[in-house]
Amino acid sequence: MEQNKIWIGVAIGAAIGLGYAMTRRRKVTNRWSSAREVSRNVAESSGDLVEQGRKIIDHIRVIYDEGRKVVDEATDLWEHGRKIVKA
Repeated sequence: MEQNKIWIGVAIGAAIGLGYAMTRRRKVTNRWSSAREVSRNVAESSGDLVEQGRKIIDHIRVIYDEGRKVVDEATDLWEHGRKIVKA
């Protein structure tokens, strides 16, 4: 379930990034030429996209692992605190 949230976040971030990139570009006369130009740019830089995607996934994996460690430590501290209070 948590992994689904991460992937949804990645997809939303990618969509926002592409939308922002599209709005910041110079205006093209019609939509078809704009779509053609975007397709060409994506095809030309597909290797870079794959590499950057891999880096993003690696960063997400590190963040997820570190988050899990924090939760485990917080759980241990919570249990220790409950033992102290009961004692």
